[in-house]
Amino acid sequence: MISVQFFPSRTVSLYMAKTFIVRVLAVLAALVLVLQFLDALSETGNILAHPGNGQAEVWRYISLRAPQIVARFVPYSVLLGAIITYSTLNQNSEVIALKASGLSAHQILAPMILAALGIAVVSFAFNDRIVSRATATLDAWKKVEYAQIPIDHGDRTNVWTKAGEDLIHVQYVRVQGDGAALTGITFYDRDAGGRLISTTTADHGQQQGKAWRIWPARKFDVASGQMSSLGPVVLADGVKPSQFTLASIDAEGQSFLELRSTVAALKAAGRPTKAYEGELWHKLSSPLSAILMPLLGAVAAFGLARSGKLFIRAVIGMALGFTYFVIDNFALAMGNMGAYPPFLAAWAPFLLFLMIGEAVLIRTEE
Repeated sequence: MISVQFFPSRTVSLYMAKTFIVRVLAVLAALVLVLQFLDALSETGNILAHPGNGQAEVWRYISLRAPQIVARFVPYSVLLGAIITYSTLNQNSEVIALKASGLSAHQILAPMILAALGIAVVSFAFNDRIVSRATATLDAWKKVEYAQIPIDHGDRTNVWTKAGEDLIHVQYVRVQGDGAALTGITFYDRDAGGRLISTTTADHGQQQGKAWRIWPARKFDVASGQMSSLGPVVLADGVKPSQFTLASIDAEGQSFLELRSTVAALKAAGRPTKAYEGELWHKLSSPLSAILMPLLGAVAAFGLARSGKLFIRAVIGMALGFTYFVIDNFALAMGNMGAYPPFLAAWAPFLLFLMIGEAVLIRTEE
């Protein structure tokens, strides 16, 4: 008679979950040690090239880079840990014993999927609290070629924004509380078809009500080819200071809540957000990919080990897992390009391989 319980007995569930987690941690530790060693070797020369840097800066780089490597290879480690666990259980005929006791394939996998869910939760928290901060610090350090990181006061350079059909370019934006002071402004007046009517340039600009006062203004009319001096003028009605002060966003360097607030601010400023929305959803779907790995690697759990096909089954499980990572990266890239909607780019690979894993599991159970 088939058991109606979703999990095996408590003893069996704890045994399988513990075996699985130990192997995942062992694989992750081995990958991180090797990859961190190779990465440090390739980057140490650049770190020490800056005068004054020494061993302390190398260790600082390792402390910032290691969380990134851990975050990237947690799903791979779950996949390899699952396949190693399945292969061991199969070789020792433990899977046959479990099936003989009346357990289905889903019941056998349930403890490991639950353990993978726990890994996904820990991975999300680790990415959100540690990896995002380490990434932001390391990116800023790399931009100054491992010199001392300057303090960011929020000032921006070479900023472009829109006011309806018109374009505005500002050479330098100095943040002043909730407002901004502009230097080197060029206002491109365009018609509904996008054709340029005139350009207005000015040395200085300041917010005035809901518009912007710029001075001294000089206007070039495209139709007549004439340049005229206007003095102070008010234009760009409805353009918010945030449209000038919001810089390019590093999605990997922000936590989930920070990125969500940034996306909301960009939307309010009239800037495109699809790429950032895809990254926002991917902060959830990426850790949850750990749940898929026991399912995709389950092909190694079933079938007789003495048939000589256990290695082939393990290779098939690895191929399914690595194919998921390729498709996931491709979908995210297409989402960043605007070819896929953000939600679809982040979640379509997960849902697709969830169905593929279920189909393969049902097909190979016997």
